[in-house]
Amino acid sequence: MSHDLTPAGDPVGVPVEGWTPRPRPDRSPMEGRSVVLEPLDPARHGRDLFEAQAQSPGGRMWTWMPNGPFATLDDYLAWAGPAAAAGDPMQFAVVERASGRALGTASLMRIDPANGSIEVGYIAFPPALQRTVMSTEAMYLMMKRAFDLGYRRYEWKCNALNAPSRRAAERLGFTFEGVFRQHMVVKGRNRDTAWYSVLDTEWPRIRAGFEAWLDPANFDAEGRQKRTLEAARAGA
Repeated sequence: MSHDLTPAGDPVGVPVEGWTPRPRPDRSPMEGRSVVLEPLDPARHGRDLFEAQAQSPGGRMWTWMPNGPFATLDDYLAWAGPAAAAGDPMQFAVVERASGRALGTASLMRIDPANGSIEVGYIAFPPALQRTVMSTEAMYLMMKRAFDLGYRRYEWKCNALNAPSRRAAERLGFTFEGVFRQHMVVKGRNRDTAWYSVLDTEWPRIRAGFEAWLDPANFDAEGRQKRTLEAARAGA
């Protein structure tokens, strides 16, 4: 990133012309072709989510999560009630449009309107969502909401040992920024945290790549992609 110099020759950041704090995101649904992201509602979504997430072999999807696994529906609802009421993280249920079933959750979190920074996190995608058009579209819709509101920075953080999450961040267009060592203690274990981001200046190309990849013309009659997301972004 470029910088200016003070009269004494010290480097300082370039001015952010006309900057004002950004609005906080609201809880309105985010609608796509394959999914709708709805504000988490335990009464409406809880059973579907518990049943979908219970399909993760050995509870593996919870390995790097700060919450879970949940042994019973009541256990899940005991987490989901306060989570749904919180303003940050702002939890959404990922609802399959075709069936109306809630399959997973994700949140907008660490919302910083003053500096225009926001993070996507608490991504709990069970096997029914993993490696699907639905999961990619859900991530696109959340990123789009942030940048439509004028945020400058969109973050993805994960346990540095979580190789699938790191691959997902790179596939979605995030840039790796480094590892914060001994950043957290999660479930009694050390967590080094890998940091990724997308900036507002990068968003137009990333958005075009998402939209090209999500276009129905990018899939054959069996639903197989013709171009990868990375290829679609490179051609944007």
